[in-house]
Amino acid sequence: MAERKNKGLVLLDFWVSPFGQRCRIALAEKGIPYEYSEQELLGTKSDLLLRSNPVHKKIPVLLHDGRPVCESLVILNYLDEVYSGKPLLPSDPYARAGARFWAAYSDKVYELGTRLWKLGGDARAKARAELLQVLANLDGELGDRAFFGGAEFGFVDVAVVPFVPWLPSFERYGEFSVEEAAPRLAAWARRCAGRESVAGSLHPPEKVDEFITMLKKHYGIE
Repeated sequence: MAERKNKGLVLLDFWVSPFGQRCRIALAEKGIPYEYSEQELLGTKSDLLLRSNPVHKKIPVLLHDGRPVCESLVILNYLDEVYSGKPLLPSDPYARAGARFWAAYSDKVYELGTRLWKLGGDARAKARAELLQVLANLDGELGDRAFFGGAEFGFVDVAVVPFVPWLPSFERYGEFSVEEAAPRLAAWARRCAGRESVAGSLHPPEKVDEFITMLKKHYGIE
């Protein structure tokens, strides 16, 4: 696809959203300027968000010349297709398919981690076991490579790394250690933390934990 002028490139997002942070990291990696638009998610959602994503009514949404692109991984693919510069996806079609699979699979980290602080008893124990398996699978896919795609930070790394600040809270609620369960993934997280795009897009785990505490109060979870 020919590169389009990024007139009116706007990201509808929420500060702590790991899905929005995927987009911010990708935009930074590719050096694309954009306007950031913070959205209200727990109260009344903006008309702009509701018009831009009438199906899911969620962030992130990338507005390009006023045209919405929804869902974080769709946005990452769109950015790679529309803009030149550093590619996020590998050039080989089979490798691209694999990257897309693991990026989508990584959503389970957030889904299962959320169950840890929302649920108790057997449901929490089940979520814990499933999350540990997901982390082990990601650890196995990473292997001894520096990044998921090899030597270069790429698509899967962008997809997974925003979950890193959430892991200490998930560890606390699930009573496990990422360092023990997925040591190569833990080392990868430390490598990623040194990247400017990552450091400039993520928040400290303490802020994430405060947000989770606020969510629990909001939803009346003890």
